[in-house]
Amino acid sequence: MYLPPQFAAKDAAVARELMRAHPFASLVSTDDAGVPFVTHLPLHLVEEGEPGGSLVLLGHVAKPNPHAKFLLERPTALVTFMGPHAYMTPRVYPDLARVPTWNYLAVHCTVQARPVDSFEDKDRLLKHLIHEHDPAYAEQWRGLDEAFQHKLMSGIAAFELHVTNLQCKVKLNQHRPESHLALSAAYALGTPDEKALAGWMRRLGLST
Repeated sequence: MYLPPQFAAKDAAVARELMRAHPFASLVSTDDAGVPFVTHLPLHLVEEGEPGGSLVLLGHVAKPNPHAKFLLERPTALVTFMGPHAYMTPRVYPDLARVPTWNYLAVHCTVQARPVDSFEDKDRLLKHLIHEHDPAYAEQWRGLDEAFQHKLMSGIAAFELHVTNLQCKVKLNQHRPESHLALSAAYALGTPDEKALAGWMRRLGLST
């Protein structure tokens, strides 16, 4: 990802927060012809060891999805997370000789994939996802017939994605302070994504 220094997040906690708040990710590998192959899927972030330790993403795809094969043959892959994003009008500047742009927050992770094969490990992985997105369903999941559960598990390819490199881009026009006050005010009255960007601007001290 193109990452000018002014847009690189200095605090690793920002990346972890974005990955948890926007867990529907894009997993990118190369297919057998060397062409990028993308699967869109939810991923659950786990921090191993002490806070700030190594990061692991848990996920799965349907068995027929060729991505499972690609990850086995070429374990190095890319995962991207997109946070809030919105158009930025040049009308926020005090002068006229300006152009539009797009503001956004994004995380890119280089990962090493490891398959999760056993029923117990797949069950543990799915319980992480259920706990994060639908904890009220957990009891129903535990109550399913065991044979039915095994049938479901046999239909998925589960994996751990161990993060080996991480980039976090926070593009909020940081290098143009003359736009901050008007931009923050405009975003605060806009769409949910724009309001989220206004919140990040306030958090980073860019709203004055």
